[in-house]
Amino acid sequence: MKELLFSDIWYWFIVMAVVSYFVGCFNFALLISKIKHKDVRKMGSGNPGTMNMSRQFGLKIGGLTLLCDMIKGGLPLLIAYFIFRGYVFAGTDVLVSDLARYVCGVSVIVGHIYPVTMKFKGGKGIASTLGMYSFALCCEYWWMIFIVLAILLLTLFYIWASEWGSMGSLLGVSLLTAVQGVLFYLRYSAEMLNGFVVALFLLLLLDCFLTWFAHRKNIVALLAGEEHHTSVKKLSHGKKES
Repeated sequence: MKELLFSDIWYWFIVMAVVSYFVGCFNFALLISKIKHKDVRKMGSGNPGTMNMSRQFGLKIGGLTLLCDMIKGGLPLLIAYFIFRGYVFAGTDVLVSDLARYVCGVSVIVGHIYPVTMKFKGGKGIASTLGMYSFALCCEYWWMIFIVLAILLLTLFYIWASEWGSMGSLLGVSLLTAVQGVLFYLRYSAEMLNGFVVALFLLLLLDCFLTWFAHRKNIVALLAGEEHHTSVKKLSHGKKES
């Protein structure tokens, strides 16, 4: 492993964060709905995200939105990973690629939820976060794809069985956050108080907080028994929800 001084590369983290933020500002739900001569922000829940797109345009369009947002959440961090792979911060065993990819990933999520291009009113970040973790986990260990797929399938099954789309999505994100947290703990157990390691865990917590905070109204509605149900069964038969 080659060593890099943070003082020599700190500005690259700022560049990566800013570029990733603006990547996150690009909203595929809005683009796809505009192509269909509609504005998803004025339909259903008004949220420009996968769930509302599925309800308004069907599962195929919802699936397309999900795929695009997942790629958006994962591609910037994948590029950062390959650029800094094989480097550690000088005097530590902390991989530069670990911090770089999550600076990029979380910046995309911030841009998706609070896009300057949409007056800071974007989506709720679930699809992009799922993409972030899917790319981040699988780029290091190919076998992680099985764990990621298992969590994604479990999330879909929960939504299908319970019809609680928001809660199922949040549980999926939380599980992936926990998996990455465990891997980082195992990797850096001897350096848990290192500033770079602390920053890694703070980024994971920040992303988890952002997605849960973006769903605060859904959580309140769920606790009050007023949460909108999402029937995958109906959507799979082409029945759109309002």
